[in-house]
Amino acid sequence: MGRSRGSLTSKIHALVDADGRPVAPRLTGGQVHDSQEAEALLDATPEGATLLADKGYDSNAIREAAARKNV
Repeated sequence: MGRSRGSLTSKIHALVDADGRPVAPRLTGGQVHDSQEAEALLDATPEGATLLADKGYDSNAIREAAARKNV
């Protein structure tokens, strides 16, 4: 858990399937940036899958990791 203005915070990072069902949920402290969890989520992504992500995952390193995994 992370701290924000004196209280504990948390964030859920999740890989979901086409129906929105969680496949690989990850719980982190609230201060953890999305990009720090990207590699773990990519590891759970099936090869050849279509990947949709928000701007928190927009980096060359993440795109390269996804390309290596054929995602």
